[in-house]
Amino acid sequence: MYLSVIICTYNPNKDIFRKVIAAIKAQTLSTLNWELIIVDNKSTFDINAFANISWHPHARIIREETPGLSYARITGVSSSKSELIVFVDDDNILDSHYLEKCYSFYINNPQVGCFGGRSIPVYETEPPVWFNEAGIKLGCQDFGSELYISNYASVNFKVSSYPEKAPIGTGMVIQKQAFLAYIKEVQTNPERLKVGRKGKLLSSGEDNDIILTIVKKGFEMAYVPELIVHHLIPANRYSPGYLKKMAFESNRTWIKV
Repeated sequence: MYLSVIICTYNPNKDIFRKVIAAIKAQTLSTLNWELIIVDNKSTFDINAFANISWHPHARIIREETPGLSYARITGVSSSKSELIVFVDDDNILDSHYLEKCYSFYINNPQVGCFGGRSIPVYETEPPVWFNEAGIKLGCQDFGSELYISNYASVNFKVSSYPEKAPIGTGMVIQKQAFLAYIKEVQTNPERLKVGRKGKLLSSGEDNDIILTIVKKGFEMAYVPELIVHHLIPANRYSPGYLKKMAFESNRTWIKV
């Protein structure tokens, strides 16, 4: 088993989720070499009813009753069987070579504990002009075509600011041993689990907490431009009301981190 794909979801948009699964099904890496784990984070409807994963020989849907993305991720990783984890959100469309390229990079760069690539926005409708000028990311990033691998080891892992070109949750790839180090940390301080996404709350500090924790533990970060994921963004997410709420909650949790 080369890697484990973990999709954490709560009341997903059914049409979008079917597209997510279709992109997973279209991966060039043989299904014999990876597993698919869907973590239902206490949705109010039956995920099994529309998420067809019968085509995959190593796929299953499990349920995490405690609301929160961090809890769902921990449940997914704890249930996984491989040493490399690929987190896919329930609105992410992976490039068809994504998993194959993930594993190849991991094999050639074992010192990198966490990496990601380009997250390209796909808007439901044309965003207003002011949105593009504001530079709001909404879980997307593109640092260009040049590979970047950190070298924190040479400076004894002293990071004076947030790590450069750090991965985001969209399509994040992480070594299992690195994530287990994070789990051990939050178990000693469960308050850290409260900085993450939960239901309709827009707090989003768990990715920052993961990155800072595993850098402290001695792992490198990387930006791999060949990894491409398309992030489907509904129109309500670039409405003033949504953005105001997101800005408040995400910045508040960043301060907590």
